[in-house]
Amino acid sequence: MIDTLLEPFQYQFVVNGIYAAVLAGALCGLLGVFITLRGMSYIGHGLSHAVFGGYAAAPLLGVPIVLGAGAWGLASALLINAVARSRRIGADAAIGVVTTASFALGVALLTRFGTKGPAFDALLFGSINGVERSDLLLLAVVLAFAVALFTVLYRQFLFTTFDPDVADVSGVSVRRMDALLMLVLSVSILATLKIIGVTLVAATLVIPAVVVRMLTDSFSRMLWCSALLGGAAGAVGMYLSYHLEIPSGTTIVLVNAAVFALVLAVTGVKGLRRTGGRNEHVNQPVVAPVVVA
Repeated sequence: MIDTLLEPFQYQFVVNGIYAAVLAGALCGLLGVFITLRGMSYIGHGLSHAVFGGYAAAPLLGVPIVLGAGAWGLASALLINAVARSRRIGADAAIGVVTTASFALGVALLTRFGTKGPAFDALLFGSINGVERSDLLLLAVVLAFAVALFTVLYRQFLFTTFDPDVADVSGVSVRRMDALLMLVLSVSILATLKIIGVTLVAATLVIPAVVVRMLTDSFSRMLWCSALLGGAAGAVGMYLSYHLEIPSGTTIVLVNAAVFALVLAVTGVKGLRRTGGRNEHVNQPVVAPVVVA
């Protein structure tokens, strides 16, 4: 029994996968707080598809995948923001048009020219195989960058998250803060692509943040608790994916979903009301009932 439980740790690729899943889960959990509180849950799903298109196009253009796909994702995010701000069409429609077109282009390019990277299904659903030290380094650097950015600009991000209109007239550049958030989100999705997969990134961004929101009113507590929950779910999901022989992204999302179901059973209607209450305050003044510390 013990040998069976410890068997995955005998293989370096599994150990690397667990390390990567912890970093990816923590990164997605941290970003998920900003995404969910801004009512932008769908953009995580959309940008993952956009980054997928860049992933396929970068090698054909002779550009390093990290730079090419990251720039592609950031350009898509900025384009979505620009279209949405024009008020001619809604943000959801902008996301649908830009990101699905990018995803379709990625599928076409991979089908026509192939790729030297991970297999097509691994990119869609994540895989425990093929995680290299370079992937771990990329995840660690992106996570460190995100933590440093949100620490230094904590108040600006807090202000623009809850009251962007007042923040703008108060001297905080909402456009700059949105661009920084989209930059981190795009690079984070690219870094987690091998582990979680294109189709499941949105769930790892949303579920930990929603679960923590059901348990606390503190914004700062939401940040570190969501990151911890995301990292823990990533480790457990990656471990289970070895024994269950199913894609890592799938098991990570299922673990997150199981935690959500458990917390919902404990908190009940009160927890659901709390998540709704936070969303109601997103566009209200920051002086509304929000606990910062």
